[in-house]
Amino acid sequence: MRPNKLREKLDAGEPTISTHIHSPWPAIVELIGHTGIYDYVEYVAEYGTFDLHALDNMCRAAELYDMGMMFKIDKSSQHYLSQRAIGSGFGSILFTDCRTVEDAEECVRITRPDTPEDKGLYSVYARRNTYPGYGGSKEYVEAMKKTVVNLMIEKKEAVENLEGILSVPGVDMVQWGPSDYSMSIGKAGERGDPAILDAKKEVFQTALSMGIPPRAEIGSPDDAKEYLDMGVRHFSMGTDTSILFSWWKNNGDELQKALGR
Repeated sequence: MRPNKLREKLDAGEPTISTHIHSPWPAIVELIGHTGIYDYVEYVAEYGTFDLHALDNMCRAAELYDMGMMFKIDKSSQHYLSQRAIGSGFGSILFTDCRTVEDAEECVRITRPDTPEDKGLYSVYARRNTYPGYGGSKEYVEAMKKTVVNLMIEKKEAVENLEGILSVPGVDMVQWGPSDYSMSIGKAGERGDPAILDAKKEVFQTALSMGIPPRAEIGSPDDAKEYLDMGVRHFSMGTDTSILFSWWKNNGDELQKALGR
């Protein structure tokens, strides 16, 4: 069993830096690894397209650079694909659309071993994370316990049930989702609305006060100050699709001007 990099950082109280990718191309993971900066890469499976071979290959690429991998999963298929991602080598699952304490408990159960003590749903599987063994050993059980459970707090109900959700044993991190939250309160796209900003502040401050690390999504280092001032120490910066679009748009505009188009 390979070490869980994000779990090690969390247990040591160390800050973390990650980035998002929509592409399952392993070369993107390798390029991120070559920087020597990022602790883990989040594959945003909720938005991307992939097959099960791609999950294995992304994790192989990350391991070349001693990085971890996080898997963001659509709620409708969260049990099956979360467990497949763990089997591929993803050390963390980012669950979406969590609304209630019961939802949070189910997310934890999906990642935990099926033992009398843990009461989880993860059984014995011969997948990549167990090779060359079969799984089911004491080491296997301990490795499953170390899977990092991160929850999106992005629905009106989740904010209303926040303290209960954060109190669920096994919840390791939370992630604020302003776009979904704005829809859930009838203010779609109004991310700067005072009600949304107040909810965001509540989520971060409550998580910090209860000892559950919140992670902030930012577009550049300039965006970090607001969160650093709160005490946030975990960041995910940039997305491959946005980075590419910005480069093509900005440089394309400049070239068009030079050509007089």
